[in-house]
Parts: sequence; structure tokens; C-alpha cells
Amino acid sequence: MYDVAIIGAGVIGGMVARELTKYRLSVCLLEKENDVACGASKANSGIVHGGYDPAPDTLKAKLNVIGVEKLFAAANKLNVPIKRNGSLVCAFSADEDKTVKELYERGIKNGVKGLKILSGNEARLEESNLSENVTSALLVTNAGIVCPYELTIAAVGNAMDNGAALRTNYEVTAIVKAEDGFRICSADGRQITAKYLINCAGCYADKIAELLGDKFFEIIPRAGEYMLLDKAEGKTVSHTVFQVPTKEGKGILVTPTVDGNLLTGPTALEVDSPENNETTLTGLDTVAALAKKSVPTVNFRNVITSFSGVRSSEKKGDFIIRASEKVENLIHVAAIDSPGLTSSVAIAEYTVDILKSIGAELRENPDFNGERENPHFFRTMSDEEKNEYIKAHPEYGRIVCRCEIVSEGEIRDAVKRNPPAHDIDGIKRRTRSGMGRCQGGFCSPFVAELLAEENNWPLETVTKKGKESYMFTGKL
Repeated sequence: MYDVAIIGAGVIGGMVARELTKYRLSVCLLEKENDVACGASKANSGIVHGGYDPAPDTLKAKLNVIGVEKLFAAANKLNVPIKRNGSLVCAFSADEDKTVKELYERGIKNGVKGLKILSGNEARLEESNLSENVTSALLVTNAGIVCPYELTIAAVGNAMDNGAALRTNYEVTAIVKAEDGFRICSADGRQITAKYLINCAGCYADKIAELLGDKFFEIIPRAGEYMLLDKAEGKTVSHTVFQVPTKEGKGILVTPTVDGNLLTGPTALEVDSPENNETTLTGLDTVAALAKKSVPTVNFRNVITSFSGVRSSEKKGDFIIRASEKVENLIHVAAIDSPGLTSSVAIAEYTVDILKSIGAELRENPDFNGERENPHFFRTMSDEEKNEYIKAHPEYGRIVCRCEIVSEGEIRDAVKRNPPAHDIDGIKRRTRSGMGRCQGGFCSPFVAELLAEENNWPLETVTKKGKESYMFTGKL
């Protein structure tokens, strides 16, 4: 029996698992997909929000504001790309100027430091490509950008390095509450037992609550469509550029990514299912039109891919992080939409505090190591250092992905390192192989061969993203 089981291996589940391994607890993460970070954690803006937007006195406001510095500290320890580039929230009319002032005042009330209201001309001094129609802007100096899936992979990997277990393809279909804890059953007949259960199931959190007879909330899945542009566009802006938010969300942004691309989006549309992550012509046209409203020089001929992520929200608009009032030893961590990524470390600490309050014995783990080696150490080397390393490790001298300059050695490492990659997309998220302009058109067959070789699999069993997404139909 495990001390704690966590359902959902997104950024929240991963950070909670990492936080729990600071104590002498046995921890198991359960994930229904073939890999971690397969829900909202792989398809979001990657923004570290400053904290001006949440309504004061909400969990979102509290955990966002304290979460910013906690996230920067954790990302640095985990060797995850993160950058404090700041953000601009732009107004385009006198009415929106009033909204900018309201956001400033709300940010001050929430305790955000480094806020400043700029005139349109002052904003254009910060960002030369900003529209001439911008009338004012809120400068948020503590905001930043991070790679969301690398953060999730690193958090889960660090938890595993510290003793946590991970079960993938573990779709929870039944949970039996017994006197000594929970028996958690999967669709394929597996089961584990745990004394405490933490529900971090994202868009499926209400379904998990329902299995336990504790469904007091309903998740509203909301899809956001994005377009990612080539690195040729990466310096179009240096800040994250927002428009004033609406009731649907923070609106269409234009932002650099930590890897040097340019990202635009998202839309915000309620969908009937968390599986509905398709992109639409209408949605992408909306992204392009509104992005150009802020930054007219964005060249959408340089789009290299589009995608959609489905995030979980709830009608009351706040995070749900609380012990169940009906089921002993159950904690819900649900409706974690924006700014969930920014708040992830703070959410993990808050959740562990709740676990302690309901009776869990938390004894410090003296062997806990919160740091993680840089998975991209090779690309940070000088040419001379690379040459020396290749002499001892020749697989690092063979480039598999030419767009992103990813070597065979890095791909083989991604198959072995916690959490190990089991499919093409898993390699992509860990190494950036397939994330360049050709989007894996040249390197995917070679990546598939390496996956099969490292795992001793028949080549035709390799998948793009688990389940039935096979890359090959068979041998000719």
C-alpha cells in the first residue's frame, strides 16, 4: 500500500508528488495517458503571470502572487528553461484605459510588485513593434515565460528520482473506499491501494469525484487554439503582450517562448469534451486577427504548427483545493486553469499542508534532492567541450534532428531518464526533436528506430502518442 496516490500527472500532480517526496512517504502518480504532461500541461501559453488579474481574496490571487518566485526557484533547481521577460497588458480605447487602471489597482491589492501604467508612446518604447493604436499599457515586471511540459517532466522526474512511482496508461475507472484507504482500479484491470488520495485529474477531476460520491463541482472544459511561429519571428517582441482581459479569459497574446519561437493565442471556447482539442479555421483566423491588433508586424507565413489545449474551469471561477467533506483522506485539487502553471509550486505546498491537517504524518526525508541535472547539457557546451565529449560518447556526434540540432545521444538518454519517454511525442517534449520548421518530417523515422532499439520493441509497435497512434503499418 502507498501512503499517497495522486490521480493526474500534469504539472499540478507532478509538483504535488515532488513536494510529497520531501517527506518519508510512499507516493504513486497515476496517469491515463502514455506519458506525463499530456493534457493542459503540454498545450498552454507557458506564461508566468504576475498576479494582477485574479479577484482579490481568492485562492487564485493568493497562490499566484506567492507562486511566482516559488516557480522561478523550482525551475532553476530543476534546470527548466524560464525567463523573466515581463508583460504588457494593452488598451486600445479610453474605456480600456480604465480597465488597465483597474488591473493596476487590483494588482496592488493582491500584493504584486513592479507594476507601472505606461502611455501608448511609453509602451512603444518598450516594444517597438507594438501597434500605434495602443493607448496605454500595464507593465508587469515580475512576469515571465517557462516551458510548461519541460517543467512537468522535470517535476515528475525529480519526484521519481526521490522514490515516487509512476503508472502510465492507468485510466481510473473505479475507486473503492475501505477502512484502511482507497483501492484504485484501472480500465485494464490493474489496481493499487493508498491511504490518502489526491485528485489532480484536470478536466476529469469531477469524474473522479463522482466515482467517490463526492461530486460537488462541475468542470467546464474550455479550449484554446494557438499558432506557433518559426524562430525567425522569435524577436518580434521581447515582452509577453496581452490585450485587456474579458470575462472569457486573458485574451489573445503575442509572446516569445523560452526556446526562441513566437507564440500567439489562445481562443477561449467551451467544448463538450476534454478530448475536443481540434483546431478550426475560425479559431486560427481569430488568433491571427487579434494578434495583429497588438503587433501588426507578426508574419503568419512563418507559422510552423497550430494546436489546441483544453483547460479546466469551474463556474465560481476559483481554484478548488480542499479536503473532502464526505470522504475521509481525500483531497480535491481541481479547476486549476490560469494562473495554475504559475501557482503550481504554491499549490503543491498548499495541498501538502491540507494533507498534514487531515492527519498525515509528515517526517522529513533527509535524502531528498530537489535538484535535477540539465537534460540539455550537451547544447550548452562549447565546440571544444562537445568534441571532447563525443570522443567518449560517439552517439552525441550523430545529429538526428537537424532543425533543432538534437543528437542520438540525447534521444537515447530521454528513453532512459525519469520519466522515460515511450513514444515519438515523448521524445519531442524532452529533446525538441521534431519541434523545428519541418515538424519531424525528417527525424521521426530515426527517432522511432532509436525508441524501438532502446526498448527492444518491434519497430511497428512504436507510436506517436500511445494507444493506437502507430507510426508503421508493418514491414514490406
